Amino acid sequence: MFEFLKPNPAATLLKEDHDRVQALFDEFEAVKSRAAKVKIVRRALQELKVHAAIEEEIFYPAVRKPVGKEVMNEADEEHHVAKLLIAELDRMDGSESHFDAKFLVLAENVRHHIKEEEDEMLPKARKVKVDFEALAEKMRARKERLQTAGVPPVGEERMVKASRGKGDSPASAAKRKPPKLRKVPKGRK
Repeated sequence: MFEFLKPNPAATLLKEDHDRVQALFDEFEAVKSRAAKVKIVRRALQELKVHAAIEEEIFYPAVRKPVGKEVMNEADEEHHVAKLLIAELDRMDGSESHFDAKFLVLAENVRHHIKEEEDEMLPKARKVKVDFEALAEKMRARKERLQTAGVPPVGEERMVKASRGKGDSPASAAKRKPPKLRKVPKGRK
């Protein structure tokens, strides 16, 4: 009868993940120790990889059409940007000059993504005619497998790996010597 009052177990699972990763972002911002920061980043990256996988493989396909192309396409692109940053951070050891900045940018992007998911997507998804109990169970099972076996590499990881540190990353660009500029004779521009 009062279906709208029933909690959505799939959304609850996603929100729990959101809360966990946001706590890691806050923890990162509070600590000073390099070793502690690196440990927090590793935990956050793993959480984000697993979370993105269950959203992209299970949740998004179940709600995509009724939620709408605009909202879902933006979510896809936000995942893409996050996965690029995750792949770059995965290849870093924490000593790089841009390590903290890169993680903070990832945190900002993910916080924005979470806000949009929780304010726009999840309320729209609530109205979808889906067995959210069964969907949540499928998500939980996949999450457990990913946590045990690991998350398969994604395209963004292959892109970053192929660049061998010579991609668009400011961290790698800062290590290279700037190109020599040729002098323009006086009177020519």
